[in-house]
Amino acid sequence: MRYLIITYYKKANGQIDESTAVTKSVKPRDLQMANVILDFKTLSVLKCTMDGATVPKDWDIIVAYYYQHYPAIIERLFKENGYELKVEEPAPADISRL
Repeated sequence: MRYLIITYYKKANGQIDESTAVTKSVKPRDLQMANVILDFKTLSVLKCTMDGATVPKDWDIIVAYYYQHYPAIIERLFKENGYELKVEEPAPADISRL
């Protein structure tokens, strides 16, 4: 698998629902309907729009955001495309200076 495709749908009651898919290729329908398309082979953002507004295509920021919600999927995509994912733990705070 190569692409992570995320699509947001607005329900009749006003709530927003999210659909995620992992695929080998991007179809024309995906390019029209999807909100986020991430290419894990080239490590690039093909599309990123939220509520009709285009979001800056910063790979690191977008992947870090979705990693919080889909860690297993993202780790699998990195591994299947030949990349090793290194997750950094935040450094402990030095409270001696407080």
